[in-house]
Amino acid sequence: MPLLEVTDARLARQFIELPARLHSAVPQYIGPLENEEEAVFDPAKNPKFVNGELVRWVLTDAAGVAVGRVAAFLNRNAPDVQNAELPTGGLGFFECIDDQSAANQLFDAGRQWLAVRGMQAMDGPINFGERDRFWGVQTDGFEFPPNYGMYWHPPYYQALFETYGFQLYFKQYTCYLSCFHPFHHTFAKRALELDAEGYRFEYASKSEPEKLARDFHHIYNLAWGSHAGVAGMSLEQARKIVKEMKPVMDERLLWFTYHKDEPVAFFLGLPELNQIFKHVGRRLNLLGKIRFLWAQWQFMRRSDKKALGIIYGVVPAHQGKGVDVAMVTRAQVVYQSSGYEGIEMNWIGDFNPKMLATVRAIGGRTRKTHFTYRFLFDREREFKRYPIIR
Repeated sequence: MPLLEVTDARLARQFIELPARLHSAVPQYIGPLENEEEAVFDPAKNPKFVNGELVRWVLTDAAGVAVGRVAAFLNRNAPDVQNAELPTGGLGFFECIDDQSAANQLFDAGRQWLAVRGMQAMDGPINFGERDRFWGVQTDGFEFPPNYGMYWHPPYYQALFETYGFQLYFKQYTCYLSCFHPFHHTFAKRALELDAEGYRFEYASKSEPEKLARDFHHIYNLAWGSHAGVAGMSLEQARKIVKEMKPVMDERLLWFTYHKDEPVAFFLGLPELNQIFKHVGRRLNLLGKIRFLWAQWQFMRRSDKKALGIIYGVVPAHQGKGVDVAMVTRAQVVYQSSGYEGIEMNWIGDFNPKMLATVRAIGGRTRKTHFTYRFLFDREREFKRYPIIR
């Protein structure tokens, strides 16, 4: 099968359109917005190109019809790339027919490209960007539609990766929590005790974007900035995130905990946008934006809405005090009155048992699982899984 590097608009179009062509007959399938996927490959829109490079390929049959695609990339500033012991690049945006030889051609192309650039392993499927989207291959929960920013994959993708020789690096769990799940009575009791200790729990205000950005920035860097594979965040980056969220945010889903006016914890969510985008189409052009506004207006008036939990964090000095469960207890009442019936959390890695324990303590149950794989170029080398966060 011809393997073609994407170097022109025609091949770029085939690359973008392939997932929908392969999966659109599946009722659960909701594809990503083409504009957002295209932005990953645009040096003018993706800052990872400043210190990185990317290549992508389309695999076609004899008639020139695309049957597979993949991208390989590396960011010279990424910890995995800089790891002198095992410099590791990325492989992502994999889509393919159910044909192992076709998949092998795609994997081989990425492996060879990365090896020439000094890499000794590749992780995949991952994103040339942040972990919050386009990350992992789905391995169960196929009966549920994907959340915004994630792909729906057919069951045979797991076999394509593992037959080639990819090994499980970490699991990613998507957990679902009913907004009407009864919490243990001690949660409300702990919230009252924390009130007396100078804590307060409240949701953000869309009218104060600067405060939202500063509070988010403060907590994120203390709670997440020291984790392996997670870079610290600048205030300007936080402002940009808030600006991008503003058209779709529901402030009642953006919860913060403060201790004597210091922001010490957050639990941030958005309306689950795929419930809206499935009525809009794959392109957010002028007509798509008009459709989006109408679908959003209808969605926000429903009483069975689903939210997507984006990120949760507690600064280290306030961990282990029940701040997280108290905050969620207060948020649940507002979720219910706002017409949300449930929330799916953005994926949580099996390397983060503390967060998984917190989610399960409040009634969260795994609904979907994705795998992130690693492939060692030296097949005799000892394989090590992603380290557990202690």
